[in-house]
Amino acid sequence: MLLTDAVDLIWQNRRYITLDPKQALSHLNEEVAESLKALLRNDEDRARKELGDALACLFIALKVLEMDAEEVIRQQVENMRKGREKVMVITPSRVEIYVNGELKGGWSVWGPEDRNQAKQIAAEFGCSVVEEKL
Repeated sequence: MLLTDAVDLIWQNRRYITLDPKQALSHLNEEVAESLKALLRNDEDRARKELGDALACLFIALKVLEMDAEEVIRQQVENMRKGREKVMVITPSRVEIYVNGELKGGWSVWGPEDRNQAKQIAAEFGCSVVEEKL
């Protein structure tokens, strides 16, 4: 079954009628919360059922908000493929962190120990390192 057909079938057979985005999202939130509560009670079967209901509520919410489910999925996949390019630039006196080419922060370094610590931090956070020598 195609996604658009599935969304249309769910829309036609929904248990509640609303065109209010807040109400649609509230139903979605309730189903997700019920799934989590069931999981916390170690009731995986109930959690799965509630999560399935949440999926239907998500499709209803997308429809109420006039969003194309296939386009939303395409955008999410594209965003995930892009990922986040994280680069740590270490100079003799400063460390700077760039995410997707945008400077996000930095700090001063005073010696080799500070630069070594910066490299450890970069490894922990999955940053590639560009080190400028003295």
